[in-house]
Amino acid sequence: MNFVDCHEEPIHIPGYIQSFGYLIGIDANSHSITFFSENIKDIFSIESYEELFGKKLTDFSQSFRSIIESEIYNSINSFTKRENETYFDKIFIKGKEYHFSVFKSKNNIFLEFEEVLVNPNKRISTKYDSFYIVDDAQEIWEQLLNTLSKIVNYDRMMIYKFMMDGSGKVIAERRTDQTVESYLGLHYPESDIPRQARELYLKKRKRIFSNVYADTIPLLSKTQENIDLTYASSRGMSPIHAQYIKNSGTASSFSISIIIDDHLWGLVTCQNTIAKHIDLEDRVQVGIFTALASNAYSSFRSKNELKYRLELNEKSSYLKTEFLKYNSLIDSLIGNKTNIRNLLEADGLAIISDDELVTDGNTPDRAVIEKIVQWAYENTEESIYLSRSFLKDHGEELILDETAAGIVIYFIERSKNNMLIWFRREFDEHINWAGNPKKQTGVIIQNGEQKQIISPRTSFQIFTENIKGNSKRWNSRNVAALQAIRDLILETSHKNYNTIKRLNDELKKVNEELDSFSYTISHDLGTPLTVMKLNAQMLLSTLTDRSEKSKSKINSIIEEIDNMAEMMHDVLQLSRAKNSEIQLEAIHTTQIIEKIAENAKITFDSPKSEIIIKDCPDVLADKTMLYQVFLNTINNAVKYSSHQEKPKIEIEGTESGDSVVYRIIDNGIGIPEEEKHKMFKIFSRMGNAKKFKGNGVGLSIVYRIMGRIGGNIDYESDKDGTSFILTFKKP
Repeated sequence: MNFVDCHEEPIHIPGYIQSFGYLIGIDANSHSITFFSENIKDIFSIESYEELFGKKLTDFSQSFRSIIESEIYNSINSFTKRENETYFDKIFIKGKEYHFSVFKSKNNIFLEFEEVLVNPNKRISTKYDSFYIVDDAQEIWEQLLNTLSKIVNYDRMMIYKFMMDGSGKVIAERRTDQTVESYLGLHYPESDIPRQARELYLKKRKRIFSNVYADTIPLLSKTQENIDLTYASSRGMSPIHAQYIKNSGTASSFSISIIIDDHLWGLVTCQNTIAKHIDLEDRVQVGIFTALASNAYSSFRSKNELKYRLELNEKSSYLKTEFLKYNSLIDSLIGNKTNIRNLLEADGLAIISDDELVTDGNTPDRAVIEKIVQWAYENTEESIYLSRSFLKDHGEELILDETAAGIVIYFIERSKNNMLIWFRREFDEHINWAGNPKKQTGVIIQNGEQKQIISPRTSFQIFTENIKGNSKRWNSRNVAALQAIRDLILETSHKNYNTIKRLNDELKKVNEELDSFSYTISHDLGTPLTVMKLNAQMLLSTLTDRSEKSKSKINSIIEEIDNMAEMMHDVLQLSRAKNSEIQLEAIHTTQIIEKIAENAKITFDSPKSEIIIKDCPDVLADKTMLYQVFLNTINNAVKYSSHQEKPKIEIEGTESGDSVVYRIIDNGIGIPEEEKHKMFKIFSRMGNAKKFKGNGVGLSIVYRIMGRIGGNIDYESDKDGTSFILTFKKP
């Protein structure tokens, strides 16, 4: 038994036509008869079918006189110069008037006939521009259905819109028979109108099935097989489609394609519970009104799109102005993060630059974002990646939550780990289908052969599907906004390129001089500061007890001298961390850590601090620099937890592959989310750290040292404390 999928069904070559039509095919060159429908004997006087094959119509002048004498037949060569272009005429055959249509397709010229019907109930407006004065998309379609109902008046008339995945939705409806069930708002799966059917609707824009219960009329030919009936008005319907219409309780249907920007946007779908045929002229007129409404909708959409683009240009210009206020692209992005997020109508935004991560709005945790970044590098090649089903597709793999259902990733520069990630929350999506969309199989007999087919649904009752793991769709406007941001970034980068290139050499020279100056001034000013402090202390000792005010001022001087000395010492250490030679060796860390931990409790007057030192595996590092790393990180942990009721610090090292990872965990004040981006910048202090003594240099020293010895520093922090993560090479 053969299996026929909906997508594979050759619906353009059914081998038969509908009973309302009559068809004759002649060779495009010789004009000899090559095929015809079996029912032509009903309107033409034909003694034998066999005598027709290979002959011309003019060989049977009595039988086909009305065709031969028609203007369209006498000019048939000029009318059939272009493929698939149909011309219409009217002729009388045996006293009855028929529509006569001619078109050329491939090697054949098709002569198609159908009886002229009079529609006494037809009432149409002569105001063809009425669609263009409507300023609402939905109203355009409602007005189209209202206009068409005065011409064809089916029981149910619908506007069916195709979705991006090929499925469809009824967005407007008009029912003349209120006992007919409403389909407004219902969705239909892509298999209901499969790919090849959509292709035919794009080519043949008016499609009528007058009576799905009527017998079909076979085509007869001795030389032609699989006659392509794509452009024939009377083309027979497929068995699958016929059964589908019957299952819906319909006996007749009529569809008109809605073409917008040369794409099949949707259909006007008309259904009737009893057989109904529409005259060809009325079908043509319906097509004209549909084309007018389609053009009006396209114009309406273009007008709205232009309005949006103008607004987008204004927002882009504003952002460009704001970008110029900052010294670097990343700072520009961080400073305008909320505007950048809102431009794509996203719930959250992450800005990634090297090891820097800044977020805005509703985003996943830092660890999850880092997993997404790693996934992006491994699984995408283009600079832009977009998905509305990221949670559904990768939720389990990346441990995602509802904040990352939809995602847009833009690589600013892959090599520098610069990217933007927009997030959309999970959207609670319910789709009302017209019946269960799940495919079922059935069996039909076609041309004496048993075939298994995708069986049409037998029920069209509302079937509600709950879809999880998706966000709202990223639409064309979101993509346009993304492109605007990309262009702005490229423009900003290009404008700054020459300046950066020119300043780079100067900056390198200035940095060298600055490092030299930092070292010199930190070293040479040490002696004068010491002298100043000794003199202040001597002066303090000479004052009497009555001079409390003077004592307070001198103590203040001594304290500021100490602060200056500490800052100079830190600057000196920073300079050394950058320029001094390093010698990597295997170092035992236990004694170093224990000594620093005990001294820290004394330094920060925190005897209550509980410092738990666990395993301390050896690391590969420079001994002097390693001491600076642990000194600054452990001191930070003790200092910022010292005001807690029970200050606690844990220090533990673990081996992981070729690396040794140390964690210094405290229960201190934590790092505010909005300030994490400046964590390792020199002289940067958090807002909640102002009550603690310090100058914001220590972590800059650690960051620089870890880079020089081939390691890495990272951190995790919340309101309950901070964990610094130091990764060293294993010796």
